[in-house]
Amino acid sequence: MDLIDQLQSISNNIEKQKDKVLTEEATKNAFVMPFIKALGYDVFNPDEVVPEFTSDVGIKKGEKVDYAIFIDGKPAILFECKKLQVDLKAKAPSQLYRYYSVSEAKLGIVTDGRHYHFYSDLEESNKMDDKPYMELDLLNIDEHLIPQLKKISKGTFDLDATLETAVELKYTKAIKREIASLLEEPTKEFVKFFTSLVYDGRFTSNTEEQFTPIVKKAFNQFIREKINAKIDSAFDEEEQEIEEEEIELSDDGIETTEEEIEGYHIVKAIVSEVVDPKRVVHRDTKSYMGILLDDNNRQPICRLHFNTGNWQITLFDEEKNDRKVSIESLNDIYKHANQLRKAAKSY
Repeated sequence: MDLIDQLQSISNNIEKQKDKVLTEEATKNAFVMPFIKALGYDVFNPDEVVPEFTSDVGIKKGEKVDYAIFIDGKPAILFECKKLQVDLKAKAPSQLYRYYSVSEAKLGIVTDGRHYHFYSDLEESNKMDDKPYMELDLLNIDEHLIPQLKKISKGTFDLDATLETAVELKYTKAIKREIASLLEEPTKEFVKFFTSLVYDGRFTSNTEEQFTPIVKKAFNQFIREKINAKIDSAFDEEEQEIEEEEIELSDDGIETTEEEIEGYHIVKAIVSEVVDPKRVVHRDTKSYMGILLDDNNRQPICRLHFNTGNWQITLFDEEKNDRKVSIESLNDIYKHANQLRKAAKSY
């Protein structure tokens, strides 16, 4: 079984058992040990995986980390575990931080069984970074991270390659976060730079006030156009023209909006990895747009609730249990790609 399949199996177990796993120890047994096993390590071999690994750190004797993975007789990866649904960003990885400086291990992982935060010492040698270089959510698996996980798996463990890509991952994520912030609230310097490219006049406070919404709008339109172009390329031109004709007010009072059609295309593109896209259709109602497999109401993939200011999407699991979550933009649909593929594939 490939790594992605093993992770999806753990993901399914988290969905089914999350209300029963209430302690840190239960989290370790139910989810963390299977994750370590998915990376290829023998959790029952004390030469390979050491639970409650102990070291004397400064004046604090007997300091423990929950697991240490050994490679060639030396600790290579350290795990600090929390109970399921603990907010990892709000709780500092204190065990790892204290132990890191005296350990030979260069990789630290903090997890609640669902979320995995990966740390190293990219900014200062032998001092664990304050922020993780990579974050994995097993309920929304980003398949782009699978190659990075394989670099720390047994048999393919490559510390140098891992640290090299860790730098790229860490700062790419940080830059993306800054870009998102600038697009939401453009700074004066940001607006001034782009204004200077198209406007020859002096940049005054009035100019800033005039161009700030223009710059913001231009960037958001550019991003939307790029997304739409990518989606459009996945379908036949003829099919696209037919579906765009549906963006109109029908006789029964049902209005199919442009955002609903775009949302439909995003979902269709996502699930086309597991089903024939020709089988994916939409049915609009007054309260939501349903996206179905084989035009069958008994085979729902999701529902888009875009008729109010508070956008929501209803997701379905393999047993057709529904869960409604809020989204802020069409891009947020991609965060639920794994669940959408599961729903489509289950039929």
